[in-house]
Amino acid sequence: MKKEPGVSAHPLKHVAIIMDGNNRWAKLRGLSGIAGHKAGAERIRGLLPHARQQGIQTVSLFAFSSENWHRPALEVRGLMSLFSSYLKQEAKVLRDDNIRLKIIGNRDRFSQRLNQQIDKAEKLTENGELNLHIYVDYGGRWEIAEAARELAAKVVSGDLSLDQVNADNLDEYFSTEAPTPPDLCIRTAGEQRISNFMLWQMAYTELYFTDCYWPDFDENTFQQAIEDYYSRQRRFGSREPEKN
Repeated sequence: MKKEPGVSAHPLKHVAIIMDGNNRWAKLRGLSGIAGHKAGAERIRGLLPHARQQGIQTVSLFAFSSENWHRPALEVRGLMSLFSSYLKQEAKVLRDDNIRLKIIGNRDRFSQRLNQQIDKAEKLTENGELNLHIYVDYGGRWEIAEAARELAAKVVSGDLSLDQVNADNLDEYFSTEAPTPPDLCIRTAGEQRISNFMLWQMAYTELYFTDCYWPDFDENTFQQAIEDYYSRQRRFGSREPEKN
């Protein structure tokens, strides 16, 4: 049975997705790997309307990890080209659909042209209400290290004392701009790990794994994950209140 947003004490507001299985999807069809990644990029478009219908406010997508640079050079070039094409083709569509795009990750290895495209797409969509965060050249360990470095610099400069360093202060220096940590993280293609994605933010995130390859992840599969989320009890380390 479909759960309506708001029926839970912890309504689903932020969904993170590890989009996995593009290459395997393509291989099964005798297609190139980049064809699988293109099909995966197109899947994003169909996901967002359903997210909005379910009252979800933020969708975070893990598109390209820091470790993905070690893939074959031809595949990496294809992925960067696809990313560039996505920004050019989708930015106006996202704006018209009232979706705010934010690219999160280390941009140092991107070309100047690609960085300019990112800035332009983010500026164009800045007034959107549904947040779409795409993580590119991102790693959770990198993000934690960067936040710790910035916090340490504050201590060295005297702007912050050592006894003021705590989890809340560190949290302020993360690159993630979502108002809340993910409530639910979905990983497609059967792997059951989070692969260095949002390590700090997902301390209490509910995890959902599906064998479905990302290009086949449709509205029905998404709804199954949402219903599974609402079937769970989120305790955040506490106990369920005893019934009289």
